[in-house]
Amino acid sequence: MTAAANAFGVLLFALLFLVFVVQVLARFGLNRPLAWTDEAAVILYLWAILWGAALVCRDRENVAFDLLYQKAGPRLQRVMALAACALIGGLAAWGLPGSLDYIHFMRRESTPVLGLPFNWVFAPFALLLLALALRYAWRFYRLLGRDWRNHL
Repeated sequence: MTAAANAFGVLLFALLFLVFVVQVLARFGLNRPLAWTDEAAVILYLWAILWGAALVCRDRENVAFDLLYQKAGPRLQRVMALAACALIGGLAAWGLPGSLDYIHFMRRESTPVLGLPFNWVFAPFALLLLALALRYAWRFYRLLGRDWRNHL
């Protein structure tokens, strides 16, 4: 699963790079800018970032301001981690139904140049919220277990 998620993320970035190269060549080499390349680059960038945040990037790879966390003892770290899981996972779970409703609503609109339905453009945001809710619920559960120190 991780290898497939990574491979799809690499594919998204490769396509983004290819579109960017076509955009630069058309604009500066041929003096004929292509409108579709701007739109495709924005959509691919959105997908790549949200896909990576949802399925590729792990918690320990994120930038964190953890000065207080690192100075705290294991029990306080556990409380802080439980609070963080409840906050982040809870907010993601709380926002998911409204986001899904909005994404579903946006199926009636399409992008101006490529004509892609906006629900396809915004779909990875729902994936991100679902992944965050599940990831932090799982971490919360593990922090409540006997080997909680292994999950700090």
